[in-house]
Amino acid sequence: MSATDIAANLEKLKQRIAGACERAGRLPSEVTLIAITKTVPVPLIRTAFEAGIRQFGENRVQEAAGKFGWLTDIRKAITWHMVGRLQMNKARKAAELFDVVQSVDSVRLAEALDRRASRRLPVLLEVNVSGEATKGGLEPDDVAAAVKSISALPNLELRGLMTIAPIVTEPNDARPYFRHLRRLRDDLGLKELSMGMTDDFEAAIEEGATMIRIGRAIFGERR
Repeated sequence: MSATDIAANLEKLKQRIAGACERAGRLPSEVTLIAITKTVPVPLIRTAFEAGIRQFGENRVQEAAGKFGWLTDIRKAITWHMVGRLQMNKARKAAELFDVVQSVDSVRLAEALDRRASRRLPVLLEVNVSGEATKGGLEPDDVAAAVKSISALPNLELRGLMTIAPIVTEPNDARPYFRHLRRLRDDLGLKELSMGMTDDFEAAIEEGATMIRIGRAIFGERR
């Protein structure tokens, strides 16, 4: 994957984002693009940065820690999101490394991050709207109580909800899951809605996503 390839991929992606926003009567500025760099080598992360990306996401604390050491010169210009399942014993490191933790899936994990955060840490609650046993996240019926508890934690700033839709044949088949999360977000009076990936982000935008998490459409197939 060359710098030219990444630039071309980003241009196509921006056009698709703009098209989805137009269909939904929204502005592209309402949608934050987060480039997911799981297994992506540091030189390609730099290439994406040079192409204008400023929001990046990692799935694993250990992998992120290894990369961040090679990106210290541009670290302050980047917002790093933790988007993968986070184990309790990695809470301290995650609180140190990341600017946003999107994958808070329990009050207990939120409390662990709160104890270890050295500054006010923005977080999103992960919700398992599909009910799939293989996915992490709170059950939708448990979210309201979790929001109440987490909102009281002094070192966390609860900004919204996140979900991973099931793998579907047609992107539109993911719409009910996105719609469910949007309604839940609206009921709770939160702002951010992180949903939609390479295969379904246009449907997610049309259903109200404020953040989309894109890997393959930028960096190609993972190694």
